[in-house]
Amino acid sequence: MDANEKKEVIKKKYKEIATLGGSCCSGSSCCGDSSPVDLSKSLGYSEDDVQAAPNANLGLGCGNPTAFAELKPGDIVLDLGSGAGFDCFLAAQKVGSSGKVIGVDMTPEMVEKAQANARQYGYSNIEFRHGDIEALPVEDSSVDVIISNCVINLAPDKEKVFREAFRVLKPEGRMYISDMVLLEDLPEYLKNDNDLLAGCVAGAVLKEEYLRLLKKAGFSVEILAEDSDISKRQYGGLPVESLKLKVWV
Repeated sequence: MDANEKKEVIKKKYKEIATLGGSCCSGSSCCGDSSPVDLSKSLGYSEDDVQAAPNANLGLGCGNPTAFAELKPGDIVLDLGSGAGFDCFLAAQKVGSSGKVIGVDMTPEMVEKAQANARQYGYSNIEFRHGDIEALPVEDSSVDVIISNCVINLAPDKEKVFREAFRVLKPEGRMYISDMVLLEDLPEYLKNDNDLLAGCVAGAVLKEEYLRLLKKAGFSVEILAEDSDISKRQYGGLPVESLKLKVWV
């Protein structure tokens, strides 16, 4: 598959999730029978977190970047791949009325769902934009903090994503990532599996390559944590882990 074909597979899957429910692993065995609430709690979300905006929690993450993103009142936050808005709503609580959260997602149905959730839960300091994280609809040097939860692995051109993140961050801006990376190469038949592509595995790259691309884009990188047990919990023992990173300009 070329990059455009991969994006169409992902859009179709996440359109289904937005309109019909389910998780990124629907149609495959990678998440077992866990509910979004159970999955989220296993990834570091608290009971208060999962109750904050239950309709927005689709169980799509591989960590909780809002828990380690050091957000403060007044921050302008950008969420790469905001889905139904779950992490945006948690971030909005931290930045308060003096701050702002921008969510970007390439699936129109997800953007619509997030906007509906924002209206339902009464958040006025959040804006959801339709766009591709490889070409962000965000101005240069306009964001204090970027968060992203299990999304960059889906982007065919991760180098573009990281260059775009560097572009929109203010001087001394920071990015906090939770994402899936490979610990060893996958065979070709798995790389071309549509369910594994939408399920955050087939599009992932080796951990060393992920870190190299961040540094090439100009970032300094700190590994905060590595969750290799997620392979057993959610991915049937495939050679993957959830990598938690702090990177900065």
